[in-house]
Amino acid sequence: MRDAKPSRYRRRVATLLLLLFAAGVAGQQQAPPVPPELRGVSEQLTGLTKDVANTISESFSFCVADPVEDWNGAFNYTSDLGFVRQCLAETRGDMAQRLCTPAEAKFYFTSLFDAKGEKNLFLKTNVNCGRTSWAPGCEPGWGCSAGSNPVPNNGDDIPLRTTNCQPCCEGFFCPRGLTCMLPCPLGAYCPRATMNATTGLCDPYEYQITLNSTNGCGGADKWADFDSTEEIFCPAGYHCPTPTSKDSCSRGHYCKLGSTTENKCIVKRSCKENEENENIIILGAFLVGAIGVLLLIIYNCSGQFLTIRERRKAKSRENAIQLARQQLKAHEGWKAAKQLAKRHVHGVQDHLSRTFSRRRSFRQPTDPESQRVQESRLMGSVKAQEMSDSAVFSAQRTSEISEVMPSVIMDISNDGEIVMDKPAPKGKHRSTHTQIFKYAYGEIEKEKVRQEENKNMSFTGVIDMVKEQQKEITRPLLKVEFKNLTLSLGKRKLLRSVTGELHPGRVTAVMGPSGAGKTTFLNAVSGKVTGYQMTGSVLVNGKHGSIRSYKKIIGFVPQDDVVHGNLTVEENLWFSANCRLPARMSHRDRVLIVERVIDSLDLQGVRNSVVGTVEKRGISGGQKKRVNVGLEMVMEPSLLILDEPTSGLDSSSSQLLLKALRHEALEGVNICAVVHQPSYTLYNMFDDLILLAKGGLIVYNGPVKTIEEFFITLGIHVPDRVNPPDHYIDILEGIVKPESGINAKHLPVHWMRYKGYEVPSDMKDDLKAMGEESLQIGPDRSLSGSTPHCLPGGVRNAFSEERNRLENRLSKPNDLSSRRTPGILKQYKFYLGRVTKQRLRDGRLLGVDFLILGLAGICLGTIAKLSDPTFGMPGYIYTIIAVSLLCKIAALRSFSLERLQYFRERESGMSTLAYFLARDTVDHFSTVLKPIIYLSMFYFFNNPRSSIGDNYTILLALVYCVTGIGYTFAICFSPGSAQLCSALIPVVLTLVSTQRTTPTFLKMLSYPKWALEGFIIVNAKRYPGVWLITRCGLLFKSGFDINNYKLCILILFMYGLFFRIVAFAAMVLLKKR
Repeated sequence: MRDAKPSRYRRRVATLLLLLFAAGVAGQQQAPPVPPELRGVSEQLTGLTKDVANTISESFSFCVADPVEDWNGAFNYTSDLGFVRQCLAETRGDMAQRLCTPAEAKFYFTSLFDAKGEKNLFLKTNVNCGRTSWAPGCEPGWGCSAGSNPVPNNGDDIPLRTTNCQPCCEGFFCPRGLTCMLPCPLGAYCPRATMNATTGLCDPYEYQITLNSTNGCGGADKWADFDSTEEIFCPAGYHCPTPTSKDSCSRGHYCKLGSTTENKCIVKRSCKENEENENIIILGAFLVGAIGVLLLIIYNCSGQFLTIRERRKAKSRENAIQLARQQLKAHEGWKAAKQLAKRHVHGVQDHLSRTFSRRRSFRQPTDPESQRVQESRLMGSVKAQEMSDSAVFSAQRTSEISEVMPSVIMDISNDGEIVMDKPAPKGKHRSTHTQIFKYAYGEIEKEKVRQEENKNMSFTGVIDMVKEQQKEITRPLLKVEFKNLTLSLGKRKLLRSVTGELHPGRVTAVMGPSGAGKTTFLNAVSGKVTGYQMTGSVLVNGKHGSIRSYKKIIGFVPQDDVVHGNLTVEENLWFSANCRLPARMSHRDRVLIVERVIDSLDLQGVRNSVVGTVEKRGISGGQKKRVNVGLEMVMEPSLLILDEPTSGLDSSSSQLLLKALRHEALEGVNICAVVHQPSYTLYNMFDDLILLAKGGLIVYNGPVKTIEEFFITLGIHVPDRVNPPDHYIDILEGIVKPESGINAKHLPVHWMRYKGYEVPSDMKDDLKAMGEESLQIGPDRSLSGSTPHCLPGGVRNAFSEERNRLENRLSKPNDLSSRRTPGILKQYKFYLGRVTKQRLRDGRLLGVDFLILGLAGICLGTIAKLSDPTFGMPGYIYTIIAVSLLCKIAALRSFSLERLQYFRERESGMSTLAYFLARDTVDHFSTVLKPIIYLSMFYFFNNPRSSIGDNYTILLALVYCVTGIGYTFAICFSPGSAQLCSALIPVVLTLVSTQRTTPTFLKMLSYPKWALEGFIIVNAKRYPGVWLITRCGLLFKSGFDINNYKLCILILFMYGLFFRIVAFAAMVLLKKR
């Protein structure tokens, strides 16, 4: 409809205006009774309304929201018909013969634009005003009566109207070249004109009297859009209740251009007399100040809340540690007292037995029953003495413990264990933080005691310890075998015929020179290689299948420290534990696991410290490396793969980390780690070793203790005071030549022959180059029988036998689906808590975003002042560009800054949907607040006619839309490209949507078009009466529809939802670059 030709538009405008003045005078609903002298005019106009009402309501629906409201707003004169009564008096009752017919009204409004759609204020010739006849009423501001001439009723012919010509009545306008009168709309001021002797114009209008004319100045001469003429618009600073009255705006009120009533000022003192607009800048400043105070309160209170919470937990933790140590100390005291009592009892028993034996030799045997009674009495006295001794010790210990925990009753069972008896607290929370920490640290202290006892353990003790550990192992055991594993990238082979295995309960080191493919080997074994051609097989517990199906119980520690820098050490570990441990695991068991990892990695001192980023200093590099490892340890993996965990650590930190890994291995965990240049002590802490040569070939795979024996068979001896792995790597690098003369290039072939593996066809030349060289290589020994080096050497064989029993369980692997991690909703809850903490700690960035947005509102509100003829379109165009740019760039931080962390969490089995929804949910806080920040500046500096609520709704939909687009850019593009797109796309799309030559379908696909249409619509609705021609013209030229307000909001929200779906799909489908 709005793409029609200009002539069609002219006809519609004519019909619209005809309905406006007709319905305004005679068609009001519930109008007061018409005076008798006006009934004739009323009936004539009522009949005129009925002829065109149906056509108008359909043709001009794009600029008329509510016909009744708009008609009444333009021509509802029922409140004051004085100017009509005055016109009847001036025309002596001939007013009905002077009003324009539908044909004349149509003729006038269709002549406002030429054939090209350009403005034309000069009417065409007609039967009354032409070359052959020019009645006095043809002059501007003059009109004539039809007299006795019949008025046609067909609506197409212009009647003869040339008699009794006189100036146009006040409240009406008479166009030049037309001899009839049209009523001025509300909001117009149409007085009788007066001659200005200086300019020769008829004030307040701009027309001149035709030369040689006997006419004087008449009334108003035209009504068109504001750009064409503003003569009849009620001036700013005044209000015009009727087209014939103009009143000054009183103090405490303001009157905009075309006003019919006064508008009260919010701050009355700010509005003087004849005020054109209210200055509400101070209100905007007050709103910004209130929002700023609220944000500061939220930010400080939330930070204080986190601090208080951490202090309470720290206090509970300290109390728990003290209680656990005191209980352990008491337990050791009870054990010592028990041993003392046992020795005392044994001494008394030996003495009594010797005494009785001597007496039996001189006496007759007595009754057995009486003998048992006598012995029982004696043993009773002995036990009484034992209890008395224990009571003394118990009293001392009890008094010591009761000072800290008086309500706890301790009982010592026969096996020496402590049984705690404490009444359950009232209420539904039966476990406090202190009790949970007490349980956790009690278990940790017991484990430390066991480790100390194991250092000097006897042979039988080792067997008992291993059996006890076998009962305690609850994790699924994973044995990984790789056969003829070859990895190629194009023609280049990164791994070649790699065969070996990784055993549960053992710590395997992967070593080799640079470029040997160590990290590639770990990625291939863990199933993390993409885009490569891979041959061979990886078996888990002897079964074929993708190792990725075990990802919930596989931990992978990357080489880089991929941790969240704006979280504390404890928060990082707790999030990993919550999302990856079994959902049914109790809270106190989770606490035990996390506290055990923190204690074993020596992170107690920095547990509440922020990890830190490149820009913000946090913990040290070595501590961050241990946190990186701890993220995988807290999920209790069955297979733990580490890529250079000791790089960047000193010797003591490396040994601390290896001790923690050895403790995990005792739980049945299969551990494999890439290590660079380990010290001799660190090297001996590994069970097995995989030695790779350049080109991805295996030189050795077996126990650490047998590697020297293997190389000795090849004539390679480790010199004195030289670290074995350094010597072997120097040989593989070609730095050191073997004494036996063996070429280092042939070492992988020697290993294949040693193990009986088939030599690949592309290595046959190396096999021939070796010639008939015969090596005294011993028989293939079992290379999987090593034991942890932390145990005494004399008991390692016993440990190996018990460990072999554990490996027999591999024939019946556990159902890996038994690890049921928390579902999407629970993970969403954990993600939501984490993202909220991150946003609180990054509150300064959010504050900077708000500050920049507020400054943009001030600048645009000041520069792009509201222009009534354009309904503020320039300012809204700038608003769309600025808000889109700033909000998109801010949305990039939601995903682009944590790309590596996301990939790590996704590969470990965490929910992508929960991650995305949590970040989007927290961003809704900014989405809701940013429009308020911007409008608090722009709206109060620009002061448009539309309400702040309508502007906020559109701006909220716009921010939601562009935030979704920013998500898509952040996920699909690199940071640099995403920022460039975020800056260019708003400008380009806004220019495209505002150009008239742009195809309609492109405008429909452009979100700025819908945002701009929404802003213009809410403003256009506030321009009634005299502004109706301007409103319809602007909406027609822009291609907007005044009824599309809800559609604009809906489309913007749908765009935001669509791009969020695209962003989420990209997160799932796109791989790590």
